[in-house]
Amino acid sequence: MRVVIDTNMLCATLKKSNFERFIYDAFKMEVFEWVVSTEILNEYHEKLAEFYSVETANLVVNILTAAPNVILAEPAFRWNLISEDPDDNKFSDLAISTNAYCLVSYDRHFNIFKEISFPNLKVVKPKEFKTIINWA
Repeated sequence: MRVVIDTNMLCATLKKSNFERFIYDAFKMEVFEWVVSTEILNEYHEKLAEFYSVETANLVVNILTAAPNVILAEPAFRWNLISEDPDDNKFSDLAISTNAYCLVSYDRHFNIFKEISFPNLKVVKPKEFKTIINWA
C-alpha cells in the first residue's frame, strides 16, 4: 500500500512517547510504502532541522532515501487545489499522481478532498491509518 505522509506526521512519529510513533514502526517493518518527492524530502529536512536538529534531519532523510519501501516519485500533474496553504499541494499532488492509498495528516487544509469528487484522495488521521494497516 502506497502512502504519503505529511510533514507534521513525520515530526510526530520520531518521538517514542507520541501516539503517532506507530507510523514509523510500521514503516520500519515494511507494512506500507512511503511515497516521497524531492520537494517533500526538502521540506522534511527543513522542518526536522528546525524542530529537532540538522543531525536528526540528515539521519531521517538518509533513512528515507535508502529504505527499500520508499518510492521516490514526482507529481505528474499539479492540481493546486489547496488555496489556503498552497505549500500543502505538494503532498496531495504526489498522492494523486502515484495513486497512493491515502495521505496521512492532521492538516485541515486537506479537508477539501471531502468536498470534491475528482480527483479522489483519501486523507486520514493517524488513528484511522492505524486501523487501516491493522496495527495493534
